[in-house]
Amino acid sequence: MKIRFRQLQAFHAIVETGTVTGAARLLGISQPGVSNLLSQLEDQAGLPLFERLHGRLLPTPEAELLFAEVDTVMRGMSKVTQSMVDLKTRKLGQLQIASQHAMSFGFMPRLIARFTADRPELNISFQSQYSSKVQEWVWNGLFEIGVCEMPLLYDTLTVYPLYVETMLALHKDNPLARHEVLTPELLAGEPFIVMGQDHMTHRRLREAFQNAGVPLRTRVHSHLFKNLLSFVQEGMGVALLDRFILDYDMQGDVITRPFRPTIMMDMCVITSKSRPMSQLGKEFLDLLLHELQHYTVDGRPLRQADRTRR
Repeated sequence: MKIRFRQLQAFHAIVETGTVTGAARLLGISQPGVSNLLSQLEDQAGLPLFERLHGRLLPTPEAELLFAEVDTVMRGMSKVTQSMVDLKTRKLGQLQIASQHAMSFGFMPRLIARFTADRPELNISFQSQYSSKVQEWVWNGLFEIGVCEMPLLYDTLTVYPLYVETMLALHKDNPLARHEVLTPELLAGEPFIVMGQDHMTHRRLREAFQNAGVPLRTRVHSHLFKNLLSFVQEGMGVALLDRFILDYDMQGDVITRPFRPTIMMDMCVITSKSRPMSQLGKEFLDLLLHELQHYTVDGRPLRQADRTRR
């Protein structure tokens, strides 16, 4: 017995409306078309499914048992259809994003909340980690989109470079706050709170002081910009911080000043070259790249690059 889905649709519509006319209107086909589909189904079933009474079609006991099964199929198909519509309109799916820590405390949660405001059914997977792990996750397909620091560890990633100027954060009561711009010469002897020895900001800060012939005094080493900011708030020294921490976590006791020579954070947005992106991921990527444009030095849109500087 080979039952066609259209036959089940006609049967279900007749039970729900009680007439061939109503079923035809519900399905958007002709009355003869509905009657033909019902006749085919009854022939295949080998028993009558309806009796006519006062102009209406009443389901037989066998038809009522069949309807319970068919109704499950129709509801399932309706759910599938709605899911397809939701996928098309980006209201259903999974948003998979990984980010380095600095962006995870304010920037990224706000952007995700904004993106999903009218998508209550959207499933969100967001994790923050060190940049090497973010790259590994995107490379392995665990996340569609990543934001990390350079250098890149994999050549199978699509890259959108982002270069962000760091600022010097200091306590508002620090006497150096009277200066509009701070240099190694002005900061001689000032205790610094720094990232690890291998981090680009620490490395470039050492180079700036060495080139100026000024000793760099480091007091606290930590592994998160948010930690550096906390020590600055306690008045334990000054720190070079990226704008993502400064924009979302800075308290009233901390002020910022430009540092010269300029020290940049080399970052990038990454996706996988070897795996197709979901339509939802593509839409979020467009929004992310647009918002990150405000953090670039020249304000230009982020562009895909085959190679990035190190």
